[in-house]
Amino acid sequence: MAFRLSDEQRAIREAVREFGEAEITPVAREHDEEKKYPDDLVRKAAELDLVAPGIPVEYGGAGMDTLSSVIVTEELWRADAGIGSAIGSRGFGSNMIRKYGDEWMKEEWLPRIASGESACCSCISEPGHGSNVAGIETVARRDGDEYVIDGNKMWITNGTVADVAVVMAKTDPEAEPPHRGISAILVPTDVDGFEPTKIDNKLGIRASDLAEIVLDDVRVPTENVIGEENEGFYQLMDFFASGRVSVASQAVGVAQAAVDESIDYANEREQGGRRIKEYQAIGHKVADMATDVEAARSLTYRAASHVDSGDDQLATRFASMAKLFASEHAVDVADEAIQVHGGAGYVTDHPVERYYRDARITKIYEGTSEIQKNIISDDLL
Repeated sequence: MAFRLSDEQRAIREAVREFGEAEITPVAREHDEEKKYPDDLVRKAAELDLVAPGIPVEYGGAGMDTLSSVIVTEELWRADAGIGSAIGSRGFGSNMIRKYGDEWMKEEWLPRIASGESACCSCISEPGHGSNVAGIETVARRDGDEYVIDGNKMWITNGTVADVAVVMAKTDPEAEPPHRGISAILVPTDVDGFEPTKIDNKLGIRASDLAEIVLDDVRVPTENVIGEENEGFYQLMDFFASGRVSVASQAVGVAQAAVDESIDYANEREQGGRRIKEYQAIGHKVADMATDVEAARSLTYRAASHVDSGDDQLATRFASMAKLFASEHAVDVADEAIQVHGGAGYVTDHPVERYYRDARITKIYEGTSEIQKNIISDDLL
């Protein structure tokens, strides 16, 4: 299936690429080495509608469809995965607010997120529960007109920079099966008991923010439930496909950067009296790398089209296929990029070692490769 981008989508790609090459790539190494969050670049990206581009126009967003948002993510990660992640993740959790939140939630938070003023985080994973969302142990109990939330969340993107969190918690701990008792709750991060601790010893995407969050007797009004009480698990399932397509586009972006850098190096580096591009071994590597990236891009765009079409079964299957294929091959492509560079690829003089470190996360978050295989096989068999 071929995907022809519209004139608007091609213009989006060009705009993001121009922004990435002018603003992101020149400072990528600095942000990686210093583990520095790119506040200034977030503000600049917001001016171009690149922060949470799916937020509707009436709330200050760009109102992009999934495929257009995928293009934004791909190009941000092509410029740099760490900074691209920081920009692209500012709206984590805002989809839940947009689709299921009360109007006051949308009016209060979506414009602030779209403008870059505020970040949102989605508090799902826990120290003992990653892919097993139904097993979460964070509890929200009613106390009059408030919920009291206690628990521990782990690997939370934007955990120390977010102004608002979407917290998944058990509002009915006795429910059977357990996923029937989970609710999504809107929690401003400045409330008492919301305690984030930055995680900064990451392998890659070091410019983005990651945290562990302890929720200790956190109190919020009962009106802060997003959607219906005890329906949070089902609400969350609505966004897994789009989330996995987004990760697939991240993988495509960083893999494309690895290909681009390898082509440039092969055209410049001389060995044995000739440029290394003239050696068949190098040419074959670059050919395989480029083919893998194009295949991953095509599958990712197809998955995005299924998300936009509303066909949940196809969206789920192809999103998992896209994430699986794109993430696995992104790591392989980045590995080959280091090989093309030889010893020079193993040090920080060239960015390919960073691409390799950055690509690795795409095989883990939003469901590991093994989880994606389970989803695909369950759908087919």
